[in-house]
Amino acid sequence: MLRKILLLLQLQLPILFFISVSIGRVNSHQESGEWSCESGSEIRVDAEFKPGLISLDGHAEDWKDIDGFEFSLLPALDPHPDHEYKAGKMTVKALHDGHDVFFMLQVDGDYVYSKGNSNKCPSVSLMFQIGDSATYHDMGGCSQGTGSCTNKTCRGHEVDIMHFSIGNAIPGRLYGGNLVDNSEGNGGDRFGHLVDLYAWNPHCRYLDGLGPSGNDTSAQNDWKGAWWHSSFDINSGFVEEDSPYSSDGKQGTYYFEFSRPMRTVDRLQQDAQFTIGSSSKMSVAFWYPVDGQPWHGSGHYSVDCDWVPLDISSGNSMLTSTGPSASGNVSSAFALLLSVVSLCVSIFVGYRLFRPKSIPFTPMENL
Repeated sequence: MLRKILLLLQLQLPILFFISVSIGRVNSHQESGEWSCESGSEIRVDAEFKPGLISLDGHAEDWKDIDGFEFSLLPALDPHPDHEYKAGKMTVKALHDGHDVFFMLQVDGDYVYSKGNSNKCPSVSLMFQIGDSATYHDMGGCSQGTGSCTNKTCRGHEVDIMHFSIGNAIPGRLYGGNLVDNSEGNGGDRFGHLVDLYAWNPHCRYLDGLGPSGNDTSAQNDWKGAWWHSSFDINSGFVEEDSPYSSDGKQGTYYFEFSRPMRTVDRLQQDAQFTIGSSSKMSVAFWYPVDGQPWHGSGHYSVDCDWVPLDISSGNSMLTSTGPSASGNVSSAFALLLSVVSLCVSIFVGYRLFRPKSIPFTPMENL
């Protein structure tokens, strides 16, 4: 009996640790002054219908012909151009295959990696609006505090979050939803820390399936993802013993690649649901240990100071663009068929009119 209790505690420790660390990090989420935002109306991310194109491995070769949007990275709490991420901009690309939606994040940065210490490694997050009243600012914008935020008091302020901290993730390997954590009914990932969360504000943020009102075992982590850096000199695959995988300070580009089903089995209002032909609202955050200093939870950069539209395109645009050509091909084929039939009829009529007349034989006795 004692062994079973110890085993249960061992399995729960990663989840309890994540919750305590998450709450501890966001307690310093304090802004320096009054919030202001000047978001560009022209920015948006287009997810076109491109089936059978992406292999989820962190490599960017599959995405070379996919257009993306390039964003300046500004501090989330103080989005002033003077404090922009100096190493470069972030390019965000997206597409879907009718079942899953895929994302590729590309950002320049000298290679840094500290195994087991995620705060000294780059990290990324995707956030999506769920509730109609959920704002980008304040991660949902619910006014309730940690002691009073619930699915009732903060109804309509839900946001969906995917967070990937790579300190325990091997480059090119797939992380996110797995049988162990999903069997426990939560959005955790004890292997690579690619976790599925929801929030009402920065102080009320939980793994899917967990929350102040109790745990619900129907939840799961629906995300998959991998990462890569352009300084790596092998493509055959890394194992944990290869860490740190490259030399610190090497110039290059980080690649973060993710996928998730467009529709999930969520019944707790903890996942954003994507619809073909519709637009959703999203944001992207990036953490980087500038000058080797560990980052903290609220010290991240963001692609914009407000929601960015995510357009899930349908396949109709592809059909429309090829429509006139297809119509012309059908018309040409019909005209050719009609010409052939007309020629055959002409030959048959000519043959009937001009064929030799045969004279019937008449026996002599009938004359």
